[in-house]
Amino acid sequence: MVNSPPVPDSTTGGVDTAQAALDAVQRRPSDAIMIAERVLAAGTDDDERSTADRAIGLALRELNDLAGARRHLRRAVRSAGTARTRALARMSLGYVLASSGHTAAALRAVTAALPDLTGADAGRGRMQRGVVLHYRGRYDEAVRDYGLAIDIAQREGDLLLEARARNNRGLLNAHRGTTGGADDLSRAATAFDRLGLDLAAADARWNSGIAAGRRGDIAAALRCFAAVGEEYRRLAVPRPALLLDRFELLLSVPLVDEAVQVAAVAIQELRRRGMASDLAEALLAQARAALLAGDLATAAEAAAAARTRFRRQGRRTWAAFARHVELRAEARRGTRTPALLTAMTRTADQLDGTGWADPALVTRIDAGLLASAVGRPDRALALFTVAARARTRGTAPRRAQGWYALALSRRLGGDEAGAARALRRGLGVLDRHRTSLGATELRASSGAYGQELAAEGLDIAIRAGAPAQVLAWAERWRANALRMRPALPPDDPDLVAALAELRLVSGLLEDAVLAGRPVRALRGRQTRLEQRIRDLARRVPGAAGVTAPPGVRRLADRLGFRVLVELVAHGDRLKAVLVRDGRASLHDLGPLAEAARLARWHRFGLRRLIVGGDPTAARVGAAHAAAALDSQLFDPLRPRLGDRPLVIVPVGVLHSVAWAGLPTCVGRAVTVAPSATAWLQADRRTTWAGPPVLASGPRLAAGRAEVERLAEVLPGARPLVGPDATAGALTAALDGAGMVHIAAHGTFRADNPQFSTLELADGPLFAYEWERVARPPGCVVLSACESGLTDVRPGDEIMGFAAVLLALGTRCLIATVLPVPAEPTTALMVDLHRRMWAGARPASALADAQQAFVATGDSTARATAAAFVCLGAG
Repeated sequence: MVNSPPVPDSTTGGVDTAQAALDAVQRRPSDAIMIAERVLAAGTDDDERSTADRAIGLALRELNDLAGARRHLRRAVRSAGTARTRALARMSLGYVLASSGHTAAALRAVTAALPDLTGADAGRGRMQRGVVLHYRGRYDEAVRDYGLAIDIAQREGDLLLEARARNNRGLLNAHRGTTGGADDLSRAATAFDRLGLDLAAADARWNSGIAAGRRGDIAAALRCFAAVGEEYRRLAVPRPALLLDRFELLLSVPLVDEAVQVAAVAIQELRRRGMASDLAEALLAQARAALLAGDLATAAEAAAAARTRFRRQGRRTWAAFARHVELRAEARRGTRTPALLTAMTRTADQLDGTGWADPALVTRIDAGLLASAVGRPDRALALFTVAARARTRGTAPRRAQGWYALALSRRLGGDEAGAARALRRGLGVLDRHRTSLGATELRASSGAYGQELAAEGLDIAIRAGAPAQVLAWAERWRANALRMRPALPPDDPDLVAALAELRLVSGLLEDAVLAGRPVRALRGRQTRLEQRIRDLARRVPGAAGVTAPPGVRRLADRLGFRVLVELVAHGDRLKAVLVRDGRASLHDLGPLAEAARLARWHRFGLRRLIVGGDPTAARVGAAHAAAALDSQLFDPLRPRLGDRPLVIVPVGVLHSVAWAGLPTCVGRAVTVAPSATAWLQADRRTTWAGPPVLASGPRLAAGRAEVERLAEVLPGARPLVGPDATAGALTAALDGAGMVHIAAHGTFRADNPQFSTLELADGPLFAYEWERVARPPGCVVLSACESGLTDVRPGDEIMGFAAVLLALGTRCLIATVLPVPAEPTTALMVDLHRRMWAGARPASALADAQQAFVATGDSTARATAAAFVCLGAG
């Protein structure tokens, strides 16, 4: 948040009241307006009226009424009785004009004011000119004017002016990635506190959050934003432009879906308030988020709209940034022309020349790839060489991109081994960065940064026909979030309280929906609570250490008689690395899109069999899809599979396959793991020896009956039923349990899997809450609908109950990837637990129980049985 000062006057008489209005702008803008209006109503002299109008204009700026602010400030210029008062009004008008996007007019107004200002006033004029230059992207000039303002402030003993200039210089340097920003911001906040200017102090602390995010300290930035957000609410001052700062932080992780939503809200709010300068930045934000999300049409359209606005506002550097997004979207669409290459190279040079180092870097790499594609290897090599310099400085993602550029240049020169070394260095940088991200959600989302590097390494290994290297590269950036235990403090009181409140609100919301009462207020409260919980969960410090991916020998020692099949996406092809008896082999499984299509078709058919519809058509459709998918995935591998148990590591949408519904897997022990590394970690774990815990949720009569029957099979089990089955009781019981079985309604939240729930007596138990368990249970069985579903992020990072439990240290999770009928499932669950209690491994027990269950039922029973998968290490 850039500060612009209301300027103290030194004259006497009624101006003291107008001065009080100016002083109140940064404390209580609404109070400033009331004081100034009393001055105007008193019919005072010209300078008093000008100063009062200026106070109203600046207060309206704080309240985001830019049209009203401009009106009052123009009146202040016209009514001023002296040159100094007119110059002060022009200075304030320049700030508001810049905020409105009229930066050329703003610069003229402020520059015209300077000759009539002396002493501290001249310092304020210099600082205001710095603000306008800042908006226009003339950063070196802005920093120079801010520095002059600080020098004048120190000479005049004006602490307020010094604080404002330091705040603005600190923010600008934070955005540019140069040194000194954090110190300026800290000193500014301290000075504002000393002066009792709560709002200005909050702005400076918010800017410290921006600086933390820019240097890659995401947890610190989140903590800062959460604390200052509470301060803004206390002060009752709207700050819609700060949505853009939140957007930047979300995109830096990147949390793409949430960034898309924040950009849309920012556009709506800023357009409504007429904040043209910030609106242009919001359109650019929308374009950047759309580009990451793969929405190329929106990216190009929003970037073009932003560029048009920036050019009208005279903000050439911002226009270059928008152009960079346009060009990248065009390249992603498949355009391969010399004209596009020229435009991308020119834009990268423009961005570098104006301080936008990160967008310049990615544009230059894209230009290098384009140059290579159009047969310009020398030009590509030159572009990659320049981009590779970034590997020695800046944030972790920037340095990783530098290593990526170096790898591309080495591949152009035929040095595949050197390219692989550079890629490993880049991924190592990102590994260390990931350890700073405490929350599971942040670590999972950060997988996007390593995608290009891992894909390049995978390509090197596949082209070399080296199965062991293919496996190593596939594991190098797959499900890395599960290599570290979440760092969420188990006793975070704020998070515990927020989750408890969300549980209450969710219950009230459900009651209101069922009763037909209005729910708008409750939905709004639920949304706000979910945002608070996300912020609280994300701001924790990171975890230490990253487990290295295993080699073939280590896997083989643990696999024994089992066979590992790791699926890998390579361009538009699906590959598989198979490990058996200490040897790895590489296989092509055909088009990736076809496997994804068949998986969705198979899932659709099974769902129709379970929930209803034409049983004959559903049975035929499911059987046909199962046969086709089974043939694509397993026919090339069949000679090496035999009848051995399988460990399958899926890719993309194949994480939701009901494997027991495929002919090759029927009756076979199948374990599904997010990565070979995660499987190996889970398989090595020893489990706790606590008694089994059995819980059932409300509105599920079959669930209580299931728990009662299981209690007969599992001696010493601790049942939680009826009012005893609360979220708190179950969370406490999980700690140290050997096995936990939960029969309850479940909901998978695709928009944020950490809010997926199991319904208990006092409301929903959220996936977030499982992260508070210090000693996770060894085996968890969830008979709730779709409790085994996961959201898959870049790098095959999974989110949901499975991710939380496996990251915590649970060895095995048996859950469903489809909705299942409650009553028939009980027999399957009782048989499963009887077999596990007798000593069978979970995957074998599940396969045998599924086969026995199917033998006694029809096609619906087969679909119900197939819905269950064994995740982790079975």
